[in-house]
Parts: sequence; C-alpha cells; structure tokens
Amino acid sequence: MAEISSPVYIDKHGSLTTAKASYYFVLFTLCFLSSTLGGTVSTLMSVYLPVVVKELMGNMPVETMNDAGAFINAVFIFGWTLGGVVWGLICDKAGRKKSFILSTACYGLFTLLTALASNWYWVVGCRFMSGFGVGGVLVTTTIFIVEAWSEKKRAIALGILSISIPVGIFSAGLINYFLSTWRQAFLVGTIPLLLALVSAFVLQESAADKKLSNGNQQSKMADEYFFAPPYRKNLLIGSIVFGTMLIGLWAIFSWLPTWVQTLSTEADAQHGRGISMMILGMGGLTGGFISGWIVNALGLRKTMIACFAVCFAMAFILFKLNVSFSGAAYIELALLALFFGISQGALSVYIPQLFPGNVRASATGFCFNIGRLFTAVAVFFVGSLVVFFGGYSNAIFIFSFVFVIGLIATLINKSVQ
Repeated sequence: MAEISSPVYIDKHGSLTTAKASYYFVLFTLCFLSSTLGGTVSTLMSVYLPVVVKELMGNMPVETMNDAGAFINAVFIFGWTLGGVVWGLICDKAGRKKSFILSTACYGLFTLLTALASNWYWVVGCRFMSGFGVGGVLVTTTIFIVEAWSEKKRAIALGILSISIPVGIFSAGLINYFLSTWRQAFLVGTIPLLLALVSAFVLQESAADKKLSNGNQQSKMADEYFFAPPYRKNLLIGSIVFGTMLIGLWAIFSWLPTWVQTLSTEADAQHGRGISMMILGMGGLTGGFISGWIVNALGLRKTMIACFAVCFAMAFILFKLNVSFSGAAYIELALLALFFGISQGALSVYIPQLFPGNVRASATGFCFNIGRLFTAVAVFFVGSLVVFFGGYSNAIFIFSFVFVIGLIATLINKSVQ
C-alpha cells in the first residue's frame, strides 16, 4: 500500500493547527459543492428529457424517446469515463488545484451551453463534455482530500464527500419541481463556473502540487505513468474492486423500478416504485455518511469484504426469494442500500492508497472509470439483456455475481488493511 503523507498543517498529535483549520473547512466545502453540482448536472437531462426531445426533435413515438434517452445517457457516461482518466493524468502532471478548477469550469460551461442548444447534436456534444468535466471533478476532489487529511480524519471526510452525488441528484429533482423550462434549468451551469472562479483565488497549492512545481520528484518517477509495470497489479485490483461494485450498483438501480412493477398489482406499483427508490437513496446517503467511522473501526479491507458479502447475500434474498413486493422486501432493500453507501465512502479511501503520489490521481481515475465503459455499453442493450436472462429477477441476480468477483479481489489483496 502506498504511503500518503500527513498534510502540511497537522500537528504532532494528528490534529489540524488552528490557523489552518478554517482553510481545510473551505477546501472541503468547495470539493463537496463541486461534486454535488456534478451530481445535479449528471441527472438534469434525464429529468427534462421528454420536453427536450419534444422541443428539438418534435413529437416522437415512445420507443424513439427511449432510444434518445439511452443514447444521451450513454454519451454522458462515455464523457465521464474519459474525463476521469484524462483529468487524472492532468492532475498528476499539472497539479491538484489547476485540475479541480478547470474540470469544475468545464462541466459548468457545457451545462450552460446546453441551455442555448438549437438542435439535438448540440445537446449531445454538450452532454459529452459535461460528463468529461464531472468525471474529472470526482477524481480531483477525492485526491485533494486524500492528501489533505490525516489518516483517521481522511476516511470520515471522504465518506461525507461520497454523499454529494446523491444530494446533487436530489437537487436535480428540486430544480425540476420549481422550473418547468429546461433551458432555465440548465442555467445552473453558472454556479460551477462561479465556484471555479472563487476556487482560483481561495485554494492553495497542495503538497503534491508544490512537489511538482519545485521538481522534487525523481526524474524517473516523474516520467512514469499509472500503467507502468510497478503499478499494474494494484491497477488491476483497484479496477476490479471499484468496477464490480459500480456494475452491481448500476444494475440494481436501473432495473429495480421495473422489477417492483412486475411483482406489484397495478394499484400498488407506483407506490412501491416510489418508496423503493427513496429507500435506495436514503440508504446510500446514510451508508456514505457513516462509512468513515466504519472504516476507522473495522479497517478498509474488512469493510470492503463486508460490503461485497452483504450486497451479494441481499441481492439473492431480495431478487430470488421474493414472489411479491412486501414489507420484508423494503427491509432487505434498505440493508442493501446501506452497504452500497458504505462501499462508496470506503472505496474513496481504498483506491488512492494503492498508488504513490506521482501516479495517484491518474491511477485512481482509471480505476474509478474503467467499469463505466461496461455500464455505458450495457445501457444500449438493457431490454435485450433482460430477455436473454429470463426476466428482471434473473437479470439483476446474475449481474449481482460481480459482487463475488469484487469480494475475491479484496480477499486476494492483503496490502490494504
């Protein structure tokens, strides 16, 4: 496991010095806001998709609208994936501060430009670039906090940061509630642009940035990239551990509402779908928030083992043993969602610790995003996959075997405790 040095402003007792505590609060606030707005931007098009399609493409059949939705979501995910890798490289070469500011400005600018779209191709291009910026923000905010906080406080800070995306998704719903015009809604891109501007004046260079500027790294290390031979084993493990949880989460979140529909009467279906999605959201938020304390109590490895094991067990119980959607299913879903949330906070600590500082951002960006390639491709074939696997229950459970793969990778890797 790569050592992560303590922040510059930590005293001998492991606490932030009073003079700099306020700065770290500002740093965390900026990271949380940028990541939250990234969550808002990532969901905003889905919320307004019907009215956007109608205005730019005219009245279309439901099938065409569904295809348009799948395409635009896949384009955003591809942008997100590429952005996570590219901004990670930029972060390691140009510094954490510059990468955070520019990636925040990137998704803000292209979200704002979406509001001015005159045709569907404009929207597609802007969504790709918005995803590109959001992917970068999620990497740079994680690395910023990993390298700024002491070991004990790091897990708690990253756990709280992990709930920013769900908060952003909730915010997209609020925007939709108050603004019926999609062009007005996409003006929210102004906020991350202002945030980037403020960050340019407020943020200080991190210790890693200063090393880059002063040329303190060995020339050999400076020329290496995250896929160099010394890092390949951990790169594979990190990609599997993060990717399997991501794929399992995507399958359950995407197919759960329709699965609920198949087990419910017509009168209960809407009620069941709404409650189940709220449980997923609240469980994820709660799990992410408490994940830092769980990690500090159990250790990273044991926490991830528990997350994979519980997620697979609950997927089996929920999707294979329920023949109707009852109160017990809500409890099972809540437990599954809780461990989903815990995993997201724990993974934000787990992955960066696999790599040294000179490749930490780029390697983390790769591990965070390689699984999204599978997700983005699968978005195009959701209907066919369900038919192939013989229904939603079977499809979700079969996808849940990725948790077993993640569990095995975690058990094999003993460098993280």
